[in-house]
Amino acid sequence: MDESNPLGNPLGSSLGSSLGTTKFGVGQPVPRTEDPMLLRGEGRYTDDIAMDGALHAVVVRSSIAHGVLRGIDAAGALELPGVVAVYTAEDLAWTGTLPAGIAATLKNADGTAMIVPPRAALASDKVRCVGDPIALVVAETAAAARDGAEAVMPDIEALPAVADPRDALGPGAPAIWDEVPGNRAVDWAFGDADACEAAFGRAAHVTRLTVASNRVVPSPLEPRAAIASYDPAEDRFTLRLGSQGVFPMRGLLAKAMGLAPERIRVLTGQVGGSFGMKSAVYPEYVALLHAAKALGRPVRWVDTRSESFLSDHHGRALTLDGALALDAEGRFLALRIEGVADLGAWLNPVAPLFSTINIPKNAVSVYRTPVVHARIACAYTNTTPVGPYRGAGRPDGNYLMERLVEAAAAEMGIDPVELRRRNHVTPGMIPFETAAGTRYDSGDFPAILDAALAAADVAGFPARRSESEARGLLRGLGIGQYCEVTAMVTAEMGGLRFETDGTVTLLTGTLDYGQGHATAFAQVLSQRLGLPFEAIRLEQGDSDRLVAGGGTGGSKSIMASGAAIVGAAERVIEAGRPLAAHALETSPVDVVFEDGRFAIAGTDRTIGVLELAARLRDEGFVAALPDDVPRTLDVTHVHEGSPSAFPNGCHVAEVEIDPETGVTRVVRYTAANDFGVVVNPLLVEGQLHGGVVQGIGQALMERVVFDADGQPLAGSFMDYGLPRADDAPFLAVENLELPATTNPLGVKGCGEAGCAGALPAVMNAVVDALRARGVGHIDMPATPQAVWRALRAAGEDAGEDAARAT
Repeated sequence: MDESNPLGNPLGSSLGSSLGTTKFGVGQPVPRTEDPMLLRGEGRYTDDIAMDGALHAVVVRSSIAHGVLRGIDAAGALELPGVVAVYTAEDLAWTGTLPAGIAATLKNADGTAMIVPPRAALASDKVRCVGDPIALVVAETAAAARDGAEAVMPDIEALPAVADPRDALGPGAPAIWDEVPGNRAVDWAFGDADACEAAFGRAAHVTRLTVASNRVVPSPLEPRAAIASYDPAEDRFTLRLGSQGVFPMRGLLAKAMGLAPERIRVLTGQVGGSFGMKSAVYPEYVALLHAAKALGRPVRWVDTRSESFLSDHHGRALTLDGALALDAEGRFLALRIEGVADLGAWLNPVAPLFSTINIPKNAVSVYRTPVVHARIACAYTNTTPVGPYRGAGRPDGNYLMERLVEAAAAEMGIDPVELRRRNHVTPGMIPFETAAGTRYDSGDFPAILDAALAAADVAGFPARRSESEARGLLRGLGIGQYCEVTAMVTAEMGGLRFETDGTVTLLTGTLDYGQGHATAFAQVLSQRLGLPFEAIRLEQGDSDRLVAGGGTGGSKSIMASGAAIVGAAERVIEAGRPLAAHALETSPVDVVFEDGRFAIAGTDRTIGVLELAARLRDEGFVAALPDDVPRTLDVTHVHEGSPSAFPNGCHVAEVEIDPETGVTRVVRYTAANDFGVVVNPLLVEGQLHGGVVQGIGQALMERVVFDADGQPLAGSFMDYGLPRADDAPFLAVENLELPATTNPLGVKGCGEAGCAGALPAVMNAVVDALRARGVGHIDMPATPQAVWRALRAAGEDAGEDAARAT
């Protein structure tokens, strides 16, 4: 494989002598340049990589949710043809432990530290969930490895299990980790409890609501896969896998292996989606690296779809009790949040962050709520671990607040649009310090609401509702206004390398796993340096080429890499000015730069950036340069970081419900958003579409269910509902560009906004449709069965009320 560019050439093959002169800039709807290659089946995913002499691995997993591991009999497996080795926890004792690199070690409400139990890559003493890795079987072929895995006989003494987080926190629950009393990973508190209590004491009205954010399976197009190899001459490991950033993955792997980062190289090619799931170090990676070193051959592992239901982190899994205090005019006085988050059997590195801190930060949303208090307990259970999933707590916080707003409006007899208007943070208040500790630097939340209502033709909704009723259907309209906090940008690399064939390689530490980075980043660089769009190549997938990088996640990529690219371009101009002066035979102070060319001010004498790079390959030109003039235009720039941004918007959904069957369809959908400066409208709309459909999936059909013994009842797409093409409505999209002030491009990020708006918009629409039948709330997912039961229960209650009245 081409190790110099693991992503291949995402900008197509028309490079070198056939370079064009097209220049695209920020704001242009440029189609994704990698799509032709991907549509032709020419992408290179981990499973596409063939390595000479590679062995195949299969993981032996526990079929019991909780038990003592008494021993493992691998003799039968080792006797099978083709089986080379079987590894257990004892073999991996030299490695480090998981989780690696906890992003947020929180304090308990009483000030004590959060307990993080160490976990071996392969189970050593106990198994704690179905799917817990027990052993790694390595064989000459994938079939032989599967046969070997089936022949491994673990001796597990079953223990009582607990699958519900509320039960796990209750008295007498089975202890999942001896180090964690009561299975409580952290009892986290935020805000001023006394001020919140005082605000509730003077409230004219209090709305209370419990919402569940159902556990979901991330379901990327490409399951996880990895290929491990070891170079004894360099005493160095290489891991090829789908990831969300090779530089952070290298650091996490080093911690998990107990090694210096320099001893590990991470390579990532094409990635078929992740949604947060491929960001962490998994047990399989540690075991594979050990096997590769022990056997002296590459070892490859490819997850099956059914296995991924057990081995990949799940998402969401929160229950939140919300209370909103209002005065007599409907103005918000305080927000109180109490909740329980399910962490699963072991800790994901960022799970405490999205299950706690991200909830109130996003729940305050577009409203000027003066007081917020939150207390959330994170529980271990005998279930698949929970990790970040598109939005990572942001959609959950927004969902709670928007459901509270709708419920409060219904209870107080105030139009829900008017209630929102009375409580908006208005443009004149910005910059605005929220009660959650965030600072809004830009935005016009009333204008976003107005734009959404107009684009959705809310005025015409009564007529559409009447038309639906004539067909025997219930129709509802739901609003989901949101403001989310992106991840902060840490150190990010922007490197530029001018190649001999006239192309320019852009190196950055984010990673494209479906977002279209090659196009958007090239647009930024093309505009800043006036380079031909076709000449720009993107390289992200080799940790050896990077000096910094935060990976992709938290909707920060364009902020991070965009700022790094801007900084790198400025350094090229700085280095190029004295070089151009030498080439043009003038003083550097007379040289100006515009539209990709250095010029002597006031003249038509110019030299382009690429021309100047070509001159630097002329030995005579370089030899004549003064000592204090740079010898290259290549730069390695590190953007040191920047604050979060606040993408916001308002989504409006309309649903139709068949009251006889409970079937719900989203029939209209409108999204008005403020993503700051939009670099590429096509990419933004694509990201929005994907997020909205995932939100619809969680709202109406997706749910992971475990029985009381911790056995998963949904183990494949045969019994887990994903939205299909005919479940997705036509999406109308409006962008209001109000630039952020927190980064040089003025961008705000868009990757997670679809989910943030979709959950409340769809569920508010469902409740709006059902309210006429006496249903005031229903939890996600609003499956046909759940809706049908809610309607029947409401009908029975109404019948009982009528009987009592007579």
